[in-house]
Amino acid sequence: MKDHLTPDYMFGSYREVTPAFLASIGVRALLIDIDNTLAPYEQAEPDEQIVKWFKDLRAHGISASLVSNNHSPRVEQFNRKLGLPAYPDSHKPRRATLELAMKHMGVTHGETAMLGDQLLTDAYAGKHIGLVAIIVPPIKDKTNLFFRFKRLCERPFIRKYARTYGYQPWMVFWKIRKK
Repeated sequence: MKDHLTPDYMFGSYREVTPAFLASIGVRALLIDIDNTLAPYEQAEPDEQIVKWFKDLRAHGISASLVSNNHSPRVEQFNRKLGLPAYPDSHKPRRATLELAMKHMGVTHGETAMLGDQLLTDAYAGKHIGLVAIIVPPIKDKTNLFFRFKRLCERPFIRKYARTYGYQPWMVFWKIRKK
């Protein structure tokens, strides 16, 4: 299970996950979380940066689907401008919705990546079925006890990534310090 929680790649923002990077690692399809990955919970619709990023992915032949644990009204409203295949109530880290999204996009596990902000749902969901796991820091994290506990559980895996691949300035979010 530990290997399933250490991401394959980490970036400071979804915007840093470029079509060139995805092509360089053989990824043709991206399964993407919404909340705190693309936008904070309270942002109902994608802003122009998000719309532009998806247009850039599409222009470079990268398929994308939204895979969210949030409910249909939230996902549908966010997806109106984007018009992507969207899967609300996906119950990540369970695999069924990810497999369904890949089937609809016509891609294999080896050419698909999961992009999200949480190790316990997004990274684990992708890695336990053989996808590349790409993690970004949450845009605006919830501060309730449950989320604080989840972030505390993530720290050792973020540290492992930092030791293996090097410290990045945005890792301060997870309270990772350069040694």
